[in-house]
Order: sequence, then C-alpha cells, then structure tokens
Amino acid sequence: MSPLSYDLEQTIALSAVKSAVTICERVRMERPGQAITKPDSSPVTIADFAAQAVICQIIHDHFPDDPIVGEESGALLLQPEMAEHWQQVTNYVQLVFPSSAPSTVVESINLGRAQVQERYWTLDPIDGTKGYLRGDQYAIALALIEGGEVKVGILGCPALSIPHPISPRLGIVHGVIFVAVRGQGTRVFTLTDHQTYPVGASADLQGVILRLTESIETEHGDLPRQRALAKAVGLGEPPLQLDSQVKYGAVACGEAALYTRLIWKKEPNYRENIWDHAAGAIVVEEAGGIVTDARGNRLDFGCSSKLVNNSGIVACNRAIHGAVLDALNRI
Repeated sequence: MSPLSYDLEQTIALSAVKSAVTICERVRMERPGQAITKPDSSPVTIADFAAQAVICQIIHDHFPDDPIVGEESGALLLQPEMAEHWQQVTNYVQLVFPSSAPSTVVESINLGRAQVQERYWTLDPIDGTKGYLRGDQYAIALALIEGGEVKVGILGCPALSIPHPISPRLGIVHGVIFVAVRGQGTRVFTLTDHQTYPVGASADLQGVILRLTESIETEHGDLPRQRALAKAVGLGEPPLQLDSQVKYGAVACGEAALYTRLIWKKEPNYRENIWDHAAGAIVVEEAGGIVTDARGNRLDFGCSSKLVNNSGIVACNRAIHGAVLDALNRI
C-alpha cells in the first residue's frame, strides 16, 4: 500500500460522516425548524452540536495526534438556560456513543477547537444551517489537510438528488456522500442503495448543464457580478440555487459548470472560513475541475481558520477556468 493512499483516513472519515448524517436527518425529522441563536446572531441546531461531537470523537479515537479545526464550540451549551438543549444533544450523541454523558459530549465538541497545524482536519458539522432549518440542502463537510493542501474530503449531502452516476437512464439518486482523495479521484456513495460510483464530470463540458450554481442566501457573495460572470462565459441556463457546499457537489457531477463566491467591493478584506470550502474544493478538483481564488491562485489551507491568502472562490469545469479568469478582469 502506498504511504500516501490515505486508505484509513478516508474509511474512518466516511464512517464518521455517515453517523452524522443519521443524526442530522433524525433531528430534522423530530425537531423541524428548531434553532438556537449564537452570539453572532447566526443559527445553530441540536444537530450541529451532536454531529460535531460524534465526528470529532471518531476522528480523535483513530488519529489522537491530529488536531481538528471545527466551526462549533461547546461553550454555548454550558450556559444555565441551555440545560435542556445540552441534554437533547447528549441524547442524539448516544445513538452512536451510548455511554456518553453531557460533560463528555462537550469535551467531544471542543476537540474541534484546535489550531491549524502541518496536518489537521477541518469540519463543518452542518454547512448551510439555514437550508437545514427550512428543509432544503445542507452538507456535512470533513477534510484532512497536510501542508496547506486538502488530501481527503468527505462531503455528505443527504438531501441532494442527482442523476444516477452510471447513466441518467437509471433514474435519480437521492442522498449522497462525495468522497475525494488527492490523486485518486472523486467517488459518490449513495445513501439509498449504499453503492459507490466514480464521479468525473468536471474535466470537460460533455453532458454538463451550462449554468452557474449560487447560494440561496443573497449576502453570500456579489450576486450581480457572479451572474454577469456566468453570462460572460456562455452559461445561459438559469442558475441552480443551493445552500452550502452542496454546490461543489453539483459542479463535480455536472449539474452545474461554475460556482463562485466573489467578495463585495465594499468588503475587500473579507476572507472565507476554511471549513466552508476544504471538502468541497477537493471533491471538484478530483472530479476533474479546477478550484482557485478569483486571481487564479490555489487555495491555501495552511495558515489559519481563514483563507487569508485568497480572495474569492472560483470552482468550475476545467474547460472554462481560463475564460472565467479572463472575464473576471472585465466585469
């Protein structure tokens, strides 16, 4: 076995995301629309905390020396008014770890409060919380980074429906997990029949729907400029609106040709969070596509929890990347 095959890492990471998918879907069924407001006014759910606890604990059990940089903190659950929510989180974590207690659940969540190092994992337990709350798309995004480069990415998309990876004639697959390993391609694991299929629709435009995929939340990037960019490179179909890193999955399997997050000119210093892009980026790259910033630079995941060396995001089919960068200089 090659020392760079990452067989163990991808196996454990996929298992962790599968467990989190089960929890998130159960919470969404049993507690639809239930949210907690964080100090920054953004929503968080019982599922966010439970998914982070389970994934972090599984990764830590198998790779105890690997730091994890996650989005959530267990500190909010320690507040007196959060006692009921804390117990609810614990109940869902016990679906995977039956002996878990409230105190150990917070410890597991806080395993995700580490700092970026040479080798580390980054996690967004529910990317697209607003989509999750309204019953739409969301993603569970886990990635392994070494030397500033993503090596393994697991992108759980439980609500995403795509044409069957073998042939559209076989119908639609509902609920998938994308698995990407550097140098080994992207595969899709189906949550319905538990099969794995290769995905490689980003290398050329054959069979690709010529459209932009964009966020439903309009504040996520300069929407008018992003649409002008899509038009400039000949993407004439109406945009595909999706929450979360599911958009990367859409590009990887040919449901869209381009995903961009262009920063607003009034916020030139804005930088993206690493957990919002790491897993999705390698899914597109290993499916044959290209992911860079708006200047054409590769994304650098080796500095901090922010992509401090990158401005904006361009994830697209390989055939149009040059045209996209050229058009960005004109619009």
